[in-house]
Amino acid sequence: MPGTKLDQTDRMILAQLQGDGRMTNVELASRVGISAPPCLRRVRTLEEQGYIRGYHADVDPRLLGFEVQVFAMVGLHSQAEADLVAFENLCRAWPLVRECHMLNGEIDFILKCVAPDLSSFQSFLTEHLTAAANVASVRTSLVIRPAKDDPGVPFDVLEDRLAKEG
Repeated sequence: MPGTKLDQTDRMILAQLQGDGRMTNVELASRVGISAPPCLRRVRTLEEQGYIRGYHADVDPRLLGFEVQVFAMVGLHSQAEADLVAFENLCRAWPLVRECHMLNGEIDFILKCVAPDLSSFQSFLTEHLTAAANVASVRTSLVIRPAKDDPGVPFDVLEDRLAKEG
């Protein structure tokens, strides 16, 4: 099972950093119950191994003038690997697309998009997304309000699962 090669201290470090990536190494070490030098070594190792992919600020899009959030469900004409990769590359180049996930089922991709207003999103939709090569269909849903937006993974679920296996 993924996550089992990490010890409990590594998982605690990840959980703490997921909740607050700005805390100092001294604070992190205190929270996980180890001294600062080995804590820093562990964090660097977790970064090098790819468990920590980066650090970022969680900015409020609405306060920055991005009033519209839309999920776009995209169907493609072809699901050949080259066509899937080509669509993923397009999504990476579109600034309004903040997330792009390939799905299994009736929808090939779901995109999370933000825009300053509806007319900006409509322009993106008609000039870029629906006009893109290989796009067969696009269905959109406007977000009214978020009910939950937790980043990362639920470490308590991981710990419960490991406790049951151990």
